[in-house]
Amino acid sequence: MKTGDYYLSPRSCEILGYKADEQEQIPKSLQELVHPKDLPTTEERLHAHLEGKIPLFEIKHRLLTKSGDWKWVLTRGKTVHGEKDDGNIRITGTSSDITERKTLAEQLRQSQKMEAIGHLAGGMAHDFNNMLSAILGHAEIAMLRRSPSDTVSPHLKKIEEAALRSAELVRQLLAFARKQTIAPKVLDLNDMSAAITKMLRRVIAEDIDLSWLPGSALWKIKMDPSQFDQLLINLCINARDAISGVGEIIIETKNITFTPEYCKIHRGFVPGEYVMLAVSDNGCGMSEDVQKNIFEPFLTTKEMGKGTGLGLATVYGIVKQNKGFINLYSETDKGTTFKVYLPRVFGEALDLPDEIMMEVPKGHGEAILLVEDQPAMWKVAEILLKELEYIVFSADTPGEAIDLLKSHIDEIQLLITDVVMPEMNGRELAKLICAIKPEIKCLYTSGYTANVIAHHGVLDEDVNFLPKPFSLNDLALKIHQTLTP
Repeated sequence: MKTGDYYLSPRSCEILGYKADEQEQIPKSLQELVHPKDLPTTEERLHAHLEGKIPLFEIKHRLLTKSGDWKWVLTRGKTVHGEKDDGNIRITGTSSDITERKTLAEQLRQSQKMEAIGHLAGGMAHDFNNMLSAILGHAEIAMLRRSPSDTVSPHLKKIEEAALRSAELVRQLLAFARKQTIAPKVLDLNDMSAAITKMLRRVIAEDIDLSWLPGSALWKIKMDPSQFDQLLINLCINARDAISGVGEIIIETKNITFTPEYCKIHRGFVPGEYVMLAVSDNGCGMSEDVQKNIFEPFLTTKEMGKGTGLGLATVYGIVKQNKGFINLYSETDKGTTFKVYLPRVFGEALDLPDEIMMEVPKGHGEAILLVEDQPAMWKVAEILLKELEYIVFSADTPGEAIDLLKSHIDEIQLLITDVVMPEMNGRELAKLICAIKPEIKCLYTSGYTANVIAHHGVLDEDVNFLPKPFSLNDLALKIHQTLTP
């Protein structure tokens, strides 16, 4: 046998998709058979073995199959010597298909990395949102008390805008980390998408055509309406940014069922009934390397200052938190399609409100017990509550809160408490407060979700919750909703 010739066993042929009698069709050189990225290491280890530097030739590399795909193969071999020295070096060994093992290991590694980033995001959000609440609150208070001719007003507005942008970044991180506090409702995606599409037409450039293709008799899904807004807006903004000049974005919905048999041969799919939301564009597309890491936070293909790298990470977190999955197809210079699959549920869909309450509802002298362990936060919350014409009793510990309630039991109608506190959590405090005054209303606030008041980020049915940071309007509306029978 000449140097460079090789023989594949029937099993090795099978791994690469060839029949045993199709040896002649198999590429005849390493350069043709081995993936270009794996070729240098393969050649380096082969030469090292042939030169006697390592006792065994062993390599995990991708080999070209008959269909043109690549398979991960573990190749092991060593030189053998025949009875007659004819100057040829012979290597014999085995090949094992490790594609599935390699894929599962990569999925586990990616999952662990995303989980670690999620824990980090959730850990920082609580303290960061407390600080943002204080910044926003003081900016609002200063704007409320400024005179019409005050030259500092534009600067206060800039402070407020910067704090709101920062708060949005934290919300995106929490969405990715699946620590966003949500209140799921039964939704019709056609109604939701139609409403958002009207807004998106004003945001997307005029030379980009936005098409809306709703599926007929669409099934219902269950998720927080604000999360769906985040999901669709982020996908469409990502599509817009991928298009340079004239282009097209298509939003599509339809019902789809995946059988166990289908999912066995389509990796990443889960059997069941789903509502599909697809967003497609004919923009620049993505390379394979970019696609592998596209949902990681802070990864962006945009130029400096043009993106945070959190848009698709937000989408990923929202889909996972709602027990769905997402599929990506993209080709460089041809475009990209994201398909989101959300589980079907049964029930009546939420009616979308025709108008949002614009007037800030003020109090009528009701007494509120405010419990917040962060001094900067309770001071600003106290001022905002007084601006809304409520009477406020403030406590920075649960023990002090209980004493205040006992002293003013006939006056206090509402408890507003932080969820995460040193002595006890907000839910435990509320139970003690309700044991003393059963008819009292409770409103929880927090910088991120906690299992104290939610399970896997989903709010319990009886919980009134106001996420930090919040504005004067947010606070006023939530108190009004909580106190109104």
